[in-house]
Amino acid sequence: MQFKKYTKQRIRTIQGLRSLKDTLPKNIRKVINKRGQIYSETLNNWKYIVGENLFNVCFPKSYKNSNSFSVSTLLIMVKRGHEVDLEYSKKNIIDRMNAFFGNTVVEKIKFTSFNDEKKITPEENKIKTNVTNNEYRNKINDVKNQKIKKSLLELTKVFKKK
Repeated sequence: MQFKKYTKQRIRTIQGLRSLKDTLPKNIRKVINKRGQIYSETLNNWKYIVGENLFNVCFPKSYKNSNSFSVSTLLIMVKRGHEVDLEYSKKNIIDRMNAFFGNTVVEKIKFTSFNDEKKITPEENKIKTNVTNNEYRNKINDVKNQKIKKSLLELTKVFKKK
């Protein structure tokens, strides 16, 4: 293997296969080392930490590590109407997360509620019914090859059906 000198990011690099950690910039490596592992492990084991009932109504949105000004905080997104259930089990979630990681990882939990209903606005419905708007129709009409123009029009018809 050859060593390359005078690279902008690192002093020495090894030619050939490298681990993903070595290819990342230093700033991103610091972020992953601080917050990435705890948040990713929380996402992977969320069902185990909160249980089946709460797993269906909430998920972790972000994790902020403690610093000199604030404590470590986990932000959880909750479906509207289930905030009380999660509020009662807040202490249990903190205890389970700290037991899972082996030390005090979370000291505070914040909730943010969201609506689970999917509302289709008239604008979104309009976009679905009229896939080819005037701009695309003009571009299709500018095509000189008749076979390509015909195939593009057939493609837009397929999109209209979906």
